[in-house]
Amino acid sequence: MSFDTDAIRKNLIPHEKEGFVYTYGTAGFRSNASVLGSVMYKVAILATLRSKKLQGATIGVMITASHNPEEDNGVKLVDPRGEMLEQSWEGYATRLANANCADTITDAIDEIIAQNKIDIEAPAAVIYAHDTRPSCPHLVQCLESGLKVSGATSTNFGLKTTPMLHYLVRCINTADTNDAYGEPTEEGYYKKLTSAFATAVKGKPRLSTLRVDCANGVGAPKLLDMTKYISSDILSIDISNDNINSLGQLNKNCGADYVKTQQRAPPSIEIKAGERCCSYDGDADRIVFYYVNANGEFRLLDGDKIAGLAALFITELVREAEFNSIKVGVVQTAYANGSSTNYLTKILNVPVSCVSTGVKHLHHEAEKYDIGVYFEANGHGTVLFSPVALNTIKTAEAKTPAEKQAIDQLRALTELINQTVGDAISDMLLVETILTSRQWSFEEWDQAYTDLPNRLVKVVVADRHIFKTTNAERQLVEPAGLQNEIDILVGKYTSGRSFVRASGTEDAVRVYAEAATRAETDDLAFKVSQLVYDRAGGVGARP
Repeated sequence: MSFDTDAIRKNLIPHEKEGFVYTYGTAGFRSNASVLGSVMYKVAILATLRSKKLQGATIGVMITASHNPEEDNGVKLVDPRGEMLEQSWEGYATRLANANCADTITDAIDEIIAQNKIDIEAPAAVIYAHDTRPSCPHLVQCLESGLKVSGATSTNFGLKTTPMLHYLVRCINTADTNDAYGEPTEEGYYKKLTSAFATAVKGKPRLSTLRVDCANGVGAPKLLDMTKYISSDILSIDISNDNINSLGQLNKNCGADYVKTQQRAPPSIEIKAGERCCSYDGDADRIVFYYVNANGEFRLLDGDKIAGLAALFITELVREAEFNSIKVGVVQTAYANGSSTNYLTKILNVPVSCVSTGVKHLHHEAEKYDIGVYFEANGHGTVLFSPVALNTIKTAEAKTPAEKQAIDQLRALTELINQTVGDAISDMLLVETILTSRQWSFEEWDQAYTDLPNRLVKVVVADRHIFKTTNAERQLVEPAGLQNEIDILVGKYTSGRSFVRASGTEDAVRVYAEAATRAETDDLAFKVSQLVYDRAGGVGARP
């Protein structure tokens, strides 16, 4: 099989919608599924070129739109170690996707080959998978058409969660090396996680049943399959919202995004005091937990709470194992609740970095620590262990029973945590490990700190591109003078904080605000929104 430029030109899938502009961002390409067939063809070519550039390393392609409505879909590339596509290649993806005739696609391909000095005769390997969306079969066909003309050796892994594909890519590329990641099969994924979980909670009483809302997505059948590899005496779960066969149900009034934005349980789940619940999103790469307290009040345990719990547990294990050289840090975005940042820095004494929104920014920053914990407030995140930390944990010899227990648990965590990407199943097991080890209820976990009330408001504007930020998106540079006016407003509220950032997908900006009380928070949010509307070309009704 060879890279056949003539065949690429002849089999080009034209754009479905004239004038539609495609952009590859943090989530890859994502839009209504009806305009994505042409993109899949180009993504296949890009994945092939990326593999050739990296001497035949396997590249992953995942077809999913995560928490988006069912009529949407998307696609993203996965680099050899299971990480997101190198940022410098996002521009190539965008240019290729917007090429709409034989000549422009040839020009785009020639540019990629020339700028990266790619040997077009080098081998190429691509694996791909998809979620449960009804548009996936057609989009898979379009992808396969592109893989055929570009000459890649390819494998269809079928229905998978997004984190599973990331796992598979890393396993394939690290096979037979010193840092082999695992068996490159779905069964290998289940065995790795469940075995590590059983080791991590050994000797501790099992917690009460965890109710898992799978958003009527791919997480439902995969979580069910995983339960075959672990005894219900060790982990008890009850799966709900598992309808993947009826049209229109995916992410509808359920899932992690619904729970986080609506601040309530899915209508299909009735929670009683003392019950423990969590929600995945449509492709099972994010998770949030929640419960109802004795007063009937809904309580959300989001990504900030997960990061705090993980940081608490891991720093204690590192200290008990006498690993004085290992430094643990946490990475957040501007959307992290101010109380969580205060808890991490003032109570746990853990260093915290703040970066721009987007998983790629968090992942990259987390790599700077020996053990880097990162979670977005929406529940997407993981824990990274540096090669030095992994070696220290792997080779350590305990001097006392307490040291041995800490070292054994850290070793189990390095296997339990999917270090390639946020993974709802893996993160669920991480939280269950910590709560089981401490024999904590959700309420006890929640008591670590109390979130400041917060609100997120969307303001439609004529041109989002006029908004320029600095300091990890926490301060506006342009429009000139607007940040100073926001600062004056914020200063009038107890524990006030507010920032403004442009949407990545539409002509709108997001205004985030938090303060000591709900009334102050709402007042601050709407006053900043009105300020943005008045000073920066608001469109439609004034907030």
